[in-house]
Amino acid sequence: MTRLHQTSRRRFLQCGLLGGLALTASARLVPGFAATGGTLERAKQEGYIRVGFANEIPFGYADTDGSLTGEAPEILRVILKKIGIPEIDGILTEFGALIPGLKARRFDIVSAGMYVTPARCSEILFSEPTYSLGEQLAVKVGNPKKIATYAEVAANPELRLGIEAGSASIKKAQKAGVADPQINKFPDVPTAMAALRSGRVDAVVGTALTFSDIIAKGSIDGVEALPPFTEVKGESVVGHGAFGFRKADGELRDAVNAELKSFIGSPEHLALVGKFGFNKYTLPVLTTEQMCKAA
Repeated sequence: MTRLHQTSRRRFLQCGLLGGLALTASARLVPGFAATGGTLERAKQEGYIRVGFANEIPFGYADTDGSLTGEAPEILRVILKKIGIPEIDGILTEFGALIPGLKARRFDIVSAGMYVTPARCSEILFSEPTYSLGEQLAVKVGNPKKIATYAEVAANPELRLGIEAGSASIKKAQKAGVADPQINKFPDVPTAMAALRSGRVDAVVGTALTFSDIIAKGSIDGVEALPPFTEVKGESVVGHGAFGFRKADGELRDAVNAELKSFIGSPEHLALVGKFGFNKYTLPVLTTEQMCKAA
């Protein structure tokens, strides 16, 4: 049993998080965390590294036995083993607190499928992307408000949109004309979905994989997922997810990138992430440099 499984399960049980609540977990005091030397060298010496995730399926989440899994953590496990770090220790954090938590050294890598955006690039370093996805909306069954994309929300000021706090989708919705009063921010997707079911919002934003389970089952508790979309009013809404690092940890980021270069798109990679809904059609189409410079 790995350090990740043991510590993560204990933390989730103590905090009551196995039911899917994404609350900020307290950092475990680990001897040597503040040790001198670079993060990469320290992690190699200690045999593990701490990573932040936001409990969002299928990107990074705790499964039923408390183990950290999802597209980002599973890729990261493979990559870190290749560079001499055999284990990861997951730190559950609200999505909007991932970058502050990284900068505050609560963990060393963001492993949550976080989109690369210019604003985020000004705060942290990103690896090369591991996937690309369009946007998607969940609505009540039958889509009574006739919503298809952000455009319909923007055209009707009475419609309310639920979005995870800190999500890059907030800016995409705003760029498509959705007014700030129409945007309701939630700490995580399950909380936003609860608001949709209760009628407090008319649609909830996710990526083209966030609501894959709803699509597979047709509807869940009166909610259905709409077809994904990749642009609104001629503007692309495709996002690219990657791992996040502190600005001072360029050596660690570069080591991860060196292994990602040959891994992403390989048969091993596609087999690993296929169970989470990713495939050859979700491979990155832009580089991190291009995403950081995007308008």
